[in-house]
Amino acid sequence: MTHFDDLETRSAEQRAQHLATALPAQIARAKTLGGYAGTLDDVDAQSITSVAALASLPVLRKSDLGKAQAANPPFGGLTTKPAHAFSHVFQSPGPIYEPSSTDPDWWRMGRFLHAMGIGAGDIVQNCFGYHLTPAGMIFESGARAVGAAVLPAGTGQTELQVIAARDMGTTAYAGTPDYLKIILEKADEMGITLSITRAAVGGGALFPSLRDWYTARGITCLQCYATADLGNIAYESPAAEGMIVDENVIVEIVTPGTGNPVPDGEVGEIVVTTLNPDYPLIRFATGDMSAVMEGQSPCGRTNMRIKGWMGRADQTTKIKGMFVRPEQVAQLVAHHPEITRARIIATREAEQDMMTVKIETATPDADAYAQSVSQLLKLKGRIEVVEPDSLPKDGLVIEDLRQYD
Repeated sequence: MTHFDDLETRSAEQRAQHLATALPAQIARAKTLGGYAGTLDDVDAQSITSVAALASLPVLRKSDLGKAQAANPPFGGLTTKPAHAFSHVFQSPGPIYEPSSTDPDWWRMGRFLHAMGIGAGDIVQNCFGYHLTPAGMIFESGARAVGAAVLPAGTGQTELQVIAARDMGTTAYAGTPDYLKIILEKADEMGITLSITRAAVGGGALFPSLRDWYTARGITCLQCYATADLGNIAYESPAAEGMIVDENVIVEIVTPGTGNPVPDGEVGEIVVTTLNPDYPLIRFATGDMSAVMEGQSPCGRTNMRIKGWMGRADQTTKIKGMFVRPEQVAQLVAHHPEITRARIIATREAEQDMMTVKIETATPDADAYAQSVSQLLKLKGRIEVVEPDSLPKDGLVIEDLRQYD
């Protein structure tokens, strides 16, 4: 298969030469923005010509982004265009607002879809959400970049998803790892055979057993690592050996809570600098953990690889494609004065994420708590009321028991 473009096969020297020009330009662009006032004022943009030099700059955290947006809505003074100059404005939980553009492959997802072999002649059933959050548009823009048609299916209404996939002759799926299995099992119940042979997934961990389940059905399932703020960061190729970093971002792995890079191979927090001129996020800490892989991918792409998602630097956990944060657990406890403590446990059942909420209280009203969980966490889960003082006193409010390897 041909590569998406020549950038994917550059030598280390060529990539460094490009960075020596592109990185100072991006830092200079950021220095003109009000959102970076006080953090980049004393930085000489022309001196930031390498990843090593980049490591001297401060880290921008999600909490910093939220504060900046609250003080200077909607984008915190971190974009080079006003909100009305973008094609879309999205809202993610927080709330955090993200801009979008209809410029070709603005989110850089086309590279991943091309690596999967998706292109002209394909119909992609896009089961990422289109409401408020940008995931649906991120994958749609990637499909347009490779010439594929899109069925903007979103989530839910599984029976209609099956019928649409059959009638349209859908050949590829885009969505969270778990949801395609639900669609396929519903198709089996309905006696319908679908034509999906490739699945581009993200928004949650792709567990090996689930990938094997798809493989057994003749479906190639590969994953990418993307965020609403940054777009695509890294992606799997058919070699399926780690995730290849996108050509228009710079990835560092740092000690959590700091901006200090760790040696290659050690696990740390992913920090990303994007070269997007519209939204120059500099050293943006994702809160996700990973590690650099040695060597190059057997597929011929030469950029750095990371091992994929290896948990969170804090207790924030993604369940069913949605982040669940410690502050949401605190809101649940505060909402019900009779609750002394609560603990969320993430597990896997039947190849799907399961959320169990253990609640310490002497008032066993599980139904009322279920309603609060749905409202505050934006997810439904199993409610277990436990005796006061029975949960472990280990500081955890979110416990992830899923196995990632």
